[in-house]
Amino acid sequence: MSESIELLLKNAQILLNLGNPKEALVLYEKVLFQEPTHKEALLKKGHVLGKLGKYENTIDCYDAVIQQDSGNLLAYLNKGLAHHYVGECDVAIRCFDMVLDSKPNNTTALYNKASSLVKSGRFDEGLGLLSDVIQLDASFKEKAKFDVDFQHIKKLTEFKKITV
Repeated sequence: MSESIELLLKNAQILLNLGNPKEALVLYEKVLFQEPTHKEALLKKGHVLGKLGKYENTIDCYDAVIQQDSGNLLAYLNKGLAHHYVGECDVAIRCFDMVLDSKPNNTTALYNKASSLVKSGRFDEGLGLLSDVIQLDASFKEKAKFDVDFQHIKKLTEFKKITV
């Protein structure tokens, strides 16, 4: 007899909370074996794979969610992050733009788009967007100061003006 999906999801979340992502991944796989298009399991599996640095597999999970729910903003946001981490900044920016089309003031999407713009060499555009994000939520000022994607521009006057 197969385990109930609800129980598997609950136990997987407990494992994640305890810092056991690999064990949680096994349970998400069990859910997906029973129901291959289960959105929550796909989203959580993508999240775990991202934590494990398996970004190509992460992207596949989010694509599977988007294929069945083209308005899933979390899937677009996380897919954008995965593309950002593998250096595909233009694809990442398009994902963040999908979120921003629905939620123009989504600070997480704005911040990550700014980061991808800077990482891709579009400094002025990225810094302008970063400034906008900080105006919406000042906590991003501190985050930017310590973000590895901004470290190479940390000494620029424009960056200092935004983050001081």
